[in-house]
Amino acid sequence: MYLHELQDWPRFMWNLESLAELLADVRHRQGRLIGHMEALGFNLRQEAVLKALTADVLKSSEIEGERLDTEQVRSSLARRLGIEIGALKPGDRQVEGIVEMMLDATRHSDQSLTAERLFSWHAALFPAGRSGMNKIGVGAWREDSTGPMEVVSGPVGQEHVHFQAPAARRLAGEMKAFLDWFHAKADIDPVLKAGLAHLWFVTIHPFEDGNGRIARAIADMALARSENSPQRFYSMSAQIREERAAYYDILERTQKGSMDVTSWMQWFLGCLGRAIDGAQTVLGAVLAKARFWEAVAGVALNARQRLVLNRLLNGFEGKLTTSKYAQLGKCSQDTALRDILALVEGGILVRNPGGGRSTSYALAGNLYAANGLTARTPPKTAPG
Repeated sequence: MYLHELQDWPRFMWNLESLAELLADVRHRQGRLIGHMEALGFNLRQEAVLKALTADVLKSSEIEGERLDTEQVRSSLARRLGIEIGALKPGDRQVEGIVEMMLDATRHSDQSLTAERLFSWHAALFPAGRSGMNKIGVGAWREDSTGPMEVVSGPVGQEHVHFQAPAARRLAGEMKAFLDWFHAKADIDPVLKAGLAHLWFVTIHPFEDGNGRIARAIADMALARSENSPQRFYSMSAQIREERAAYYDILERTQKGSMDVTSWMQWFLGCLGRAIDGAQTVLGAVLAKARFWEAVAGVALNARQRLVLNRLLNGFEGKLTTSKYAQLGKCSQDTALRDILALVEGGILVRNPGGGRSTSYALAGNLYAANGLTARTPPKTAPG
């Protein structure tokens, strides 16, 4: 039997004593991280928020097997947050919709979660009314016209059913109970509420598709409430992506278990703690980027050079070649080569081993990453 078939559904239980130490530790880490971030200047804090939200949008989609364009996501977020990052890459409707949902959940976490709001999130996730090649109902609870909603894996004819959702006729009542609980001021720590909301929503599985992404958005909304802040400095979705196998395993075991969800809550708190720890990597990257720009403050750089250097500092995928520089800077290859050679002469870029058509470049000795510039003399002035 699944959770929603049990007589006591949805009266969840957990052993608070076994969660107390984990919960206190997570709460301590939350406070310490927010303190570190608040100590940053406004621009650095905005950069940290942009990195965290970009990871959240990308990884939440990756959990479902979808890969979004990183620069489209980053540009879409930057536009909405009013952050200047140079040239912005237009996003497609799917990217824009996912970004809108995630920002609405976290930056307006104080507003009520209603059926209408969930419908708008769902419509934003599927602007064309399709999931892949399949047409789906958008902005409405699912129907069972083609059979019960099941989560399956494996080849056709050898499918393994991981979970079967409640019948469609129950959805109106199930979602009313969930939303009433989410809206009420229950006697439960907001972090625990985030974990339970995630589990409860994916167990109801009210939509034809997108349930996982919406469940994670709801959890992020509850976490934003727990911190009384719309700014996100860590990504729960990125950590779940790292632990995807464990995530699906504990989810399946919980949905096939009893109303005692202590094990799920323990896993959720542990995952959240590791997500918060991961924010230190984001903080390190933001500070390293700031140190880089301080180190080259006296270098004459044109707009193209600044744009490309920012892309490298933000985690440029692949190797930087003259052709890629020309694409990024929207210039000719001759201009790109001149810009690159100026950066090499200034000690900012170095030529990677190899030559000819495969010639590529990287930041000099990776000295502008987390270790700073202490082992290197200041770069010379690069002509613009």
